[in-house]
Amino acid sequence: MSPDVARKLIGAGLEVAVQAGAGQAAGFGDRDYEAAGALIQPGAAEVLGADVVFKVQAPDLGQVAAMKEGGVLLSFLQPATQQDVIDALAKHQVSAFSMELVPRISRAQSMDALSSQASLAGYKSVLMAAVRLGKFFPMLMTAAGTIAPARVLVLGAGVAGLQAIATARRLGAVVEAYDVRSAVKEEVQSLGATFIELELESQEGEGGYARAQSEEFLARQRELLSERVAASDVVITTASIPGRRAPVLLTAEMASRLRAGSVVVDLAADSGGNCELTRPGEVIEVGGVTIDGTRNVPATVPYNASQLYSRNLANLLLHLQQDGAVRFDFEDEITRGSCVTHGGEVVNERARQMMAAP
Repeated sequence: MSPDVARKLIGAGLEVAVQAGAGQAAGFGDRDYEAAGALIQPGAAEVLGADVVFKVQAPDLGQVAAMKEGGVLLSFLQPATQQDVIDALAKHQVSAFSMELVPRISRAQSMDALSSQASLAGYKSVLMAAVRLGKFFPMLMTAAGTIAPARVLVLGAGVAGLQAIATARRLGAVVEAYDVRSAVKEEVQSLGATFIELELESQEGEGGYARAQSEEFLARQRELLSERVAASDVVITTASIPGRRAPVLLTAEMASRLRAGSVVVDLAADSGGNCELTRPGEVIEVGGVTIDGTRNVPATVPYNASQLYSRNLANLLLHLQQDGAVRFDFEDEITRGSCVTHGGEVVNERARQMMAAP
């Protein structure tokens, strides 16, 4: 939580407690929270017992046990990989809301944490690539001759991909982009990039996401993209489907066609990676090609990531609360779509499907 959001919640009539040192790594000191009117508590145990708890990642089982029975949790919960935690939250009578399940509708845009964090990841991915690439991004004309601009290929033109395109273009690179959803072509072109059109069926899914593709579709996609990959200096992959393993877009064979010195930044590393060679959490070199599998890229921009995420949390809480208490109106699409556990049960159908999937 940022101090500004703490002040906003206090102004709405709520009491705010912050764990000591919680904001330090993001540039927010305890004095900033105190100046906003928040109470500083010495440890996690003291804040986990609050009526409402804000977190970034899902709690562990010990933290669930320390939470107030009948309390409310707002966090990324990752139901597909945190089944034990979800079950524990339900058993402990905690009403838990998962930020990645907030529906992508116009009323919920200010609560869409996936989009706010993806924008940061897309921006930072280009800077990560520029640092590791042994070339200029822009064209450079010198007395010794002209240096050609770097060529960047962005796979996936969602929020992260579009931000990566915009950032790479601002740095002067020649940018191409591909997405299975043909509807994003105009957005890509409006940013000055070339949209790669393949002879494949559009894969538009619900809520603006791409739907899961068959292995036959992916194999044909890789075959058609292979030539564009080989011509690139930088490949940034951003394709992910919430609750599922990231699709493999860049095989080892495709990566082997990249020139030595090229860079791959895999923003899907947290969900397994879009590149077959990615090692989540590591930066490796294979055949002279750098493959960056950094996890949780938004956390490398902690100040702004915290600003945006805490606004998402606060907007959701203020939507849910009435007269100082959280109301559970399951006729409301936002409440119904994001609430995972309530009344001792897992009440979210999407979460149940994620938990049941292999």
